[in-house]
Amino acid sequence: MRTGKDYLAALNDDREIYIDGARVRDVANHPAFAPVAKTIAELYDLAADPASEMTFTAPETGAEANRVYGIPRSREDLTAYRKAADAWARHTHGWVGRSPDHVGAFLAGFAAHPEAFAAGDRDLSANVLAYHRRLLTESRYVSYAIIPPQVSRATTAHAWDGDFVQVGVVEEREDGIVVRGAQMLATGGPVADDILVSCIKPLTENDRDFALSFVVPVGADGLKFYCRRPFAPAATSGYDYPLSTRYDETDALLVFDDVFIPWESVFVFRDVQGLRRQFFDTGAHVFGNWQAQIRFSVKLQFITGLARKVAAVNGVDKFPGVVEKLGELASLAAMVESGVLAAEYTAEPDESGLWLPGKRAVYGAMGLQAELYPRALAILRDLVGGGVLQVPSSVEDMRNPETRADIDRYIFSPNAPAEERVKLFKLVWDATGSEFGGRHHQYEMFYAGAPFVVKGYAFRNYGFEGPVADVDAFLASYDLG
Repeated sequence: MRTGKDYLAALNDDREIYIDGARVRDVANHPAFAPVAKTIAELYDLAADPASEMTFTAPETGAEANRVYGIPRSREDLTAYRKAADAWARHTHGWVGRSPDHVGAFLAGFAAHPEAFAAGDRDLSANVLAYHRRLLTESRYVSYAIIPPQVSRATTAHAWDGDFVQVGVVEEREDGIVVRGAQMLATGGPVADDILVSCIKPLTENDRDFALSFVVPVGADGLKFYCRRPFAPAATSGYDYPLSTRYDETDALLVFDDVFIPWESVFVFRDVQGLRRQFFDTGAHVFGNWQAQIRFSVKLQFITGLARKVAAVNGVDKFPGVVEKLGELASLAAMVESGVLAAEYTAEPDESGLWLPGKRAVYGAMGLQAELYPRALAILRDLVGGGVLQVPSSVEDMRNPETRADIDRYIFSPNAPAEERVKLFKLVWDATGSEFGGRHHQYEMFYAGAPFVVKGYAFRNYGFEGPVADVDAFLASYDLG
């Protein structure tokens, strides 16, 4: 089993990561990436601990592997997967949205249906199976970049000014392909091992050069990462920014300057229909999004716990209006948790023997994610009021004897001394009002795409036939007479 030390050592390669116009030479120790890299290392150590029960014997290799990379072949396997994903999510309280189990679930779905990668002009199914075995053996951290740059929402890549703005194949060789262009949004990419590069946006037959799916090492020659501004370096301390200083998984735009991809790393090649098959004919999309809902459920529970503690510290948890708000927040969290468990309860095996969580429950919960999360934050903000603004500028005000006396005298609650109250409200601010909190607000709203896309998944997978048949039967039970 891979350990945290193994993972951190693997970051010491020649990857091209850029922040503020400068290349980051030591990712594992750079202030922007060291905190989240340490968190990912902790996940690997947690999985390697036998007490975590996160390991199993993989039938593909006959060796011990991390359950988050396995293909569930029974209901018991699916339950074990959910518990493993939940264990990782609870370690980060849901604040790491692209932990290694996310794309790992997609790749497990791919490997369960290799035939989906044999239907194009090239049979690439063996590549998918081989890479999945590598995941099981090496526990690699794979991020993904599956969205084209936001050049135009009205057209697709072939119609954009300039050649190969979206990543596409510019040369086909006997031993592989050469790709050029850009792709977004590799969350966690700078601290990953590999990137799965593909396109989930529907393309046309005119976009065949861009209809690709491949894995590429983060340190590949010619691959650059342009990161959004990181939040961890600006955080003054873990006391002031307890989330920013641990869980800031930097998002990045990937730029490919004629990067060579060997054939064994290619899953889909110039196959527009193959892009859809890999996600939806394999079950990868619903399986990967179930992992995301497991993580989201844990995060909502954490926010609910924050709100309940704030109400208790403020001494207002008996007020009917506050109880109402806490009840609403509890309902939101319970809805998502129920969706996760209902998906497991309604799971069924597909024709390959892959046990898939129930689509109605997964996509039903996901369809409301963009509304549930802002509402949860709004309730938390309402409960804290000005309390998140009436806190010292930094932990230094708590350490300085000249200022500490005033803080102890004026910033306290009957149920909490100043140090505990400030600590709590600093945490709430980092979750709701800091740049880190703002990024997570945006992330959860657009996690699975635009609202019409996400609700489209719910529409297509609900199963309207039964309810419509009920209505038709009822209509047929009476007439004009």
